[in-house]
Amino acid sequence: MAVGLALLAFGATLGNPWVVVALCAAAVLTDRASVRLSETTDLTASPVVTLFAAVLFGPLAGGLVGAASEFGDAELLRRSGTNRAPALRWLTYTSTRFISGAAMGLTAQAILDRADSTIGLFLATIAASVVGEALEVAFAALTGLVRNSRTEVIRTVGPMMATAVCVYAPVVASLAFAYEEVSPWSALLFLAPALAAQQLFSLYQEKARLYEEQVVLSEGLRVANRRLSEANLSFATALVQTLEESDRYTAGHSRAVATYSRDIATALGLPLEEQERTYVAGLVHDIGKIGLSPSVLNKEGRLTLDERREMERHSEIGERILSKVEAYADVALIVRHHHERIDGHGYPDGVLGPQIPTISRIIAVADAYNAMTSDRPYRPAMVYPAARDRLLQAMGSQFHTDAVVALVSLLADSSEDYRYARGSEFGALPDASPEPVFGTVSGGIAYVR
Repeated sequence: MAVGLALLAFGATLGNPWVVVALCAAAVLTDRASVRLSETTDLTASPVVTLFAAVLFGPLAGGLVGAASEFGDAELLRRSGTNRAPALRWLTYTSTRFISGAAMGLTAQAILDRADSTIGLFLATIAASVVGEALEVAFAALTGLVRNSRTEVIRTVGPMMATAVCVYAPVVASLAFAYEEVSPWSALLFLAPALAAQQLFSLYQEKARLYEEQVVLSEGLRVANRRLSEANLSFATALVQTLEESDRYTAGHSRAVATYSRDIATALGLPLEEQERTYVAGLVHDIGKIGLSPSVLNKEGRLTLDERREMERHSEIGERILSKVEAYADVALIVRHHHERIDGHGYPDGVLGPQIPTISRIIAVADAYNAMTSDRPYRPAMVYPAARDRLLQAMGSQFHTDAVVALVSLLADSSEDYRYARGSEFGALPDASPEPVFGTVSGGIAYVR
């Protein structure tokens, strides 16, 4: 108010009152359509309207248009933040915008008094724009200092203010020239491009906001899927530990089969999701043995025909157990068929190679190899070369050729610990146990248990 009274005292005039009123309305509209950049920063085209008024009609008109723009502030009648007082905010920004508008008008008037020409008009507009933007940055920095966010405000507002001088000043100068030299109605041309540019930026910002939300949602979904995967793996591990407590001879077997199976899947180029599913399926492939009699699981020596038939039920039992858990529905079918043979002589369904799930074929190879190279109650462990030869002999009849070739290639380039499922990779530390000796497998590889 003091600045306004001072201007009146020194003879400042308003110019064309109807045009000034129209520009005040335009400033309100443009400020109403402001774009939120951050919690404390808005982008508005109203300072450009103020510049137009200041250049045409002087400091009093510039100050009034700048002050009037604050009537478009959406926070004037409502509270938008926890620590924001709308009335105080409005009073503060009304005062600063009046001062900025008046300063722009004084600057333009000073230059036009010395160079009253087209070039002078352009120079006055650019100089007034520089002064106005400098004051905007200064007021923003002062406000940021009060809010303890000065650096953030300057970093956000500064570059935009510098750009505004280069972009808007020539446009305003051209419109001011058209107003004076062509027709006062040309002032109406100002509002449309200003609002259009602001609306375009608003649409861009909305698109950017939606993209950020999509990124956040995608990240949340990824984290949720990872946690679900970890929960599923923990559940599978708990099931396997329960099994191994009842079958002391296969302790560590499930993890070894899971590791070999995953590595085979990787070597075959299966997608990452399939590799993970292969590992989980390998981990729980023998879970059906929980439903078998301990006397069969831990029997020393060969199984009778009836006992062998009971043992073969474990793949069906495993499917029934896993099918009760929604997350393991696809794994259940894999477990059911992990003892099927390529030639159709496997169990429980005797299906032929093309009908056997790919992961089931992989697990069959990993399961047989680890069983052959581990001690069992009915025979000692085989050495790696013997187990490898058995796999190669059964390739194409019992086992899937690609899976066998992949495992044999992995074993050829691996350490002894890997060949005999020892070390941290298999969930155990390397031990000093003697190398297994060659043994025979009664009934052939098809009945490895």
